[in-house]
Amino acid sequence: MALKETIETDYKNALKAKDKTKISTYRLILSSIKDLDIVNRSGPNKKDTDDEDIKKLLKKMVKQRAESIDIYKKNNRSDLLEIEQNEYEILTAFLPKQLGEEETKKICAEVISKLGASSVKDMGKVMGELKKLHADEIDFAKAGPLIKELLGS
Repeated sequence: MALKETIETDYKNALKAKDKTKISTYRLILSSIKDLDIVNRSGPNKKDTDDEDIKKLLKKMVKQRAESIDIYKKNNRSDLLEIEQNEYEILTAFLPKQLGEEETKKICAEVISKLGASSVKDMGKVMGELKKLHADEIDFAKAGPLIKELLGS
């Protein structure tokens, strides 16, 4: 089943269960997907929206929620924090599981040795290779500092 269909099914189930948090989050996701459909259908590069496009969209939404969560924690806004955390959990359920810090560090070390990277100047090559091999599994916001550490900046 395509990712969009899964989201639509979950939305219908949330409607039946009258779960307000899930309903609003799924509506947000579905409206963003519709916007993406419109963008993909117009312009010179017409194409259908696929699961990869939706995953990119969801990753962007997750990143926004994570940033909001940090801000709300700093400002002691527990009311808004709870809403953002619920949305974050719903969004991440549709994405592949992210690797932990230890696994990420191990993969980064393997790629560095494979490429023969020796300084921070090689960081772009390392990141490019990681994105090719593990785009869905690694949180690149966390991978950057790990690579710098491994390259000995």
